[in-house]
Amino acid sequence: MGSLALYAGVLAEFNPLEPTQSVPAFTVSVGPWNLAVSNHMFMVGMAALLLLVAVPLAAKPRVMIPKGLQNLVEMVCVFLREEVARPVLREQTDRYIGFVWTVFFFVLSLNLLAMVPSEKIVSLLTGKKSHFGGPATANIWVTGALATVTFFTVHICGIRQQGFRHYFVNLAPRAPWWIMPLLYVMEIITAFVRPLTLAVRLFANIIAGHILVATFLGLILIFKNYGVATASVLAVVAISFLELLVALIQAFIFTLLSALYISFSVFSEH
Repeated sequence: MGSLALYAGVLAEFNPLEPTQSVPAFTVSVGPWNLAVSNHMFMVGMAALLLLVAVPLAAKPRVMIPKGLQNLVEMVCVFLREEVARPVLREQTDRYIGFVWTVFFFVLSLNLLAMVPSEKIVSLLTGKKSHFGGPATANIWVTGALATVTFFTVHICGIRQQGFRHYFVNLAPRAPWWIMPLLYVMEIITAFVRPLTLAVRLFANIIAGHILVATFLGLILIFKNYGVATASVLAVVAISFLELLVALIQAFIFTLLSALYISFSVFSEH
């Protein structure tokens, strides 16, 4: 009974969702207001800062034969332009490729930073509980904000390309007049469902990996057995490699769908 009570206590204290929860990291005073910056807001800022530093460094040495980071970045950019954007955006590719590149590298940076247990590292160094970290893309509000940016970009690009009147007229495919109202309703619903699917897909895949890792690590605390600990560590290593693959795939899918939705808006044909 004593061991069962101990296990129940550990289970009550252990929360596999803790790394994915948004909590205030620090407060910034802006005039009369105090702005609370959460751990996920902090990670979004770190991802943006990382890209602002890394991308110019990768593009700075202008050489005929790129090497290292520059070669990697150029290879990814060319692949996204030729294999992802150009098949759907065609002659409009160069006009919108900047947004496509930005979406991919930003989502990928957030996903990769989510794999770094920065809050645990800071806690070990300082001896105090830290919230400077956490998987930002495991927060539905963060992925929702990313999807909202795509939503407005898609419709702004379509209106700029076709004009407001033609964009609305071409919103639904041509069909008999009596079915057109239903088609317009369906297209409007679809326009709001698309960003929702972008947000939920990215959120669900990232949070699932972190829950699995936290759960396997929690088994060590529950059973306190060398066999369980060994199996749990091996499982965590395997899941971490899978998470790395998921981080790349989800950034690619988010980018591909964003480019596809832009193509739907800038070209009148359906």
